[in-house]
Parts: sequence; structure tokens; C-alpha cells
Amino acid sequence: MKTSSFRRAALGVLAVGTVVALASCSSPTGTEPAAGEAPEQEAGPRVAVSYDGGILVLDGETLETVADFESEPFTRLNPAGDDRHVMVTMSEGFQVLDTAAGSSDEAELTDSIFAADTPGHVVRHGGKTILYADGTSDTTIFDTADLAGSDGLPDTRTIEGVEAHHGVSVLLEDGTFLTTVGNADGRNGIVVRDADGAEIAASDQCPGVHGEGTAAHEAVVFGCENGALLYTDGEITKLAAPDQPYGRMGNAWVSETSPIIVGDYKNDADAEGYLLSAVTLIDTEAETYEVVELPEGVEYTFRDVVRGPDDLAYILASDGSIHVLDPETGEVTESFPIVDAWEGPAEWQDPHPAIVVAGDIAYVTEPAANSVHAVDLTTGEVLASAELDVTPNELAPAAG
Repeated sequence: MKTSSFRRAALGVLAVGTVVALASCSSPTGTEPAAGEAPEQEAGPRVAVSYDGGILVLDGETLETVADFESEPFTRLNPAGDDRHVMVTMSEGFQVLDTAAGSSDEAELTDSIFAADTPGHVVRHGGKTILYADGTSDTTIFDTADLAGSDGLPDTRTIEGVEAHHGVSVLLEDGTFLTTVGNADGRNGIVVRDADGAEIAASDQCPGVHGEGTAAHEAVVFGCENGALLYTDGEITKLAAPDQPYGRMGNAWVSETSPIIVGDYKNDADAEGYLLSAVTLIDTEAETYEVVELPEGVEYTFRDVVRGPDDLAYILASDGSIHVLDPETGEVTESFPIVDAWEGPAEWQDPHPAIVVAGDIAYVTEPAANSVHAVDLTTGEVLASAELDVTPNELAPAAG
């Protein structure tokens, strides 16, 4: 495990070893405490980390554990979109985890649950949070900002699905609603409806549709097993992969200030394991689809790519480094050694290194060392590391 010293802007340099164990340093609320009382502190950023049977909440700066909650054996974590809450996929639906980032409250795995039959994807866009239930294909939508101000669940709107499948939905700022189409036998495309529910466009030319991303100017891409579907300005365009009949993109990493979507890529349907060695670059303005082979030894899974500073892509590869990829050119411009080299998981749910981002800071798990690291993506410096008592799996940031 490779670490360096921990640095906090405006607080100087704190020299530490490989495990950071620092008291939380936070900004006061500005409220004068009563005589004899300690001043209240507002928490800074937080990061939620799942493990087998539980969820930790870590201080986003020191990586100290501030809370530990019991959960189901395997849970998925998704930021709710308000820089404070996290959606936890439980058997009953999406349960709300309050990390208390940016507040003086205590972290809490709340009793608030957005009921869903087989909760799946969580999408955040245009001030809305969109929850998809695979078991019904229903979509639940709420104003993201209402989550913090609600006593319990905020007001929601549900758009009923047609046939249950593993899918996803997107709501654009003008009320345009995009959702996948499929059933128990498979998935084959998307349908687009206006704010009144009238169909605008549809396509059934997307076998195995999976993964979505909304880029600059609300251009939306869905991955297919033979390319992708691009929705812009009321029209759907099919973009073909260079490999046919199988050239799959199943995950998209986007910036809403960049027209280029970075996707994963797999051209062998029978390949074993989950490590991938190429990425898809989709220019939503030029309507182009390009596959870029990564340098030798640079392999990753669906948990290992983020978009970060300057709209660049950051790939946490099995060689232990974060590789910086420029989506404009497809070139890897820098590499930062962060963790020890690792092998791909036997099953996708198994703990293996993952990366998420909040601003310029990436949080990286190293399950083999039961560790989490905070990395400045502008320099590659490891700002903090913490060894946990559990093996980290998924994680979700809350910027506070």
C-alpha cells in the first residue's frame, strides 16, 4: 500500500503514517455556545463505505470512522445528489442514509425508505433524483433538495412501468422522460415521452440496453451490446460499435460540461472475468463512437472509472495506479501509483478496488488491505489513508 503525508488546505501539513487517525477538524456553525458548552461543529465531507453486513461513514478529510450501521449482507450505495444523503439498496427499497455532511447533526441510517420491488439504478440530473425499480419498471422521482428538508420522505411522483426488467430512467429539465424498454427475457431499447406523457421517439435497436449518461446540453446516451443510442433534440441516433455483432458498452461516465461520454467496452461475449482493457469515447456533438485500447496492463472494472477535474477521466487500474485519460484525444497523460496491484473479482459483487470522486478528491478502496485512501486528482498525492476493521466494498461520497 503506497501512501504519502496527509495535507489539508488552510490547515498546513500534518505528518502521519500509513493510517491516519486524526480528530475531526471542522468549521464552527457561527452560533455562540451557552456558557460551559462546547461549540457545535459542522461536519465537512463524508464518505459512505459498505461492507458485508454494514455501512461505515467516514470523515471525508481524515477518513476516521464517525458511524457504523448494520445493513443487509450486500448493499449498493448511490449519492442522492444533495451532497449529504446516500441511497442504500435494501430488500424493501431505497433506504436513506444521512451522512450529516455539512451539518452539525449525527450520521443516521434513517427509517425512511422509498419502497421499490428490486431497487436498481439511481440517477441524478437537473435537481431531480430518479429511482428505478427493476421488479416493476416503475420510476420514482423527487426534488433532490427536498430530501434534507423533509420529515420522512419528500413528495414523490411515480411513473409506472410496463414490463419489469433491469432498467433505468432519466428526466430532463423540460420534463422529457427517457426510460429503457424490456421484459424478463431481455432488454432492447428506449422510449422517450414529453412532459405530458406523449411519445416523442423510440428505438428497439439496442440489445441488452444498460447504463446511461447525460452529457453537456442534455445529450443522453444508453449503452447497447452493439453500440449505443444517443438522444438529442427529440431524436434518437443509433451509433454502431466497430465490433459486430458484439461490441458492448454497459456503463457511462459523464460530465455535464463535456460533450464526450466515456464508456466501458467489451468485444468478447464469452470472455471470463470482469476486467476490461478498452474504453468507448462518444462525442455527442459529432455523433461519433470510438473505441480506444488502453496501454498494456491497464485494466479496470465498472467500479474503476470517474470523471474529475477538467472533465478528464480517471481510471483506477489493476496495476494499482490511477491513469488520467483525456477524452478529447483518448490519450493517457499521467499515472499515479496509489494501491498495490490487484486481480479482477470472481463475481461482480465481490470487493475489489473502487473509485468515486467529490470535486478534486477521489476516494479509493483497497480491499486486500482493508483500506481507504483519499487522493488529490490534480497532483496524484495521497492525502489520507485509513485501515478499517472490515473489508470495504462499495462507496459513495457526500461533499457536504
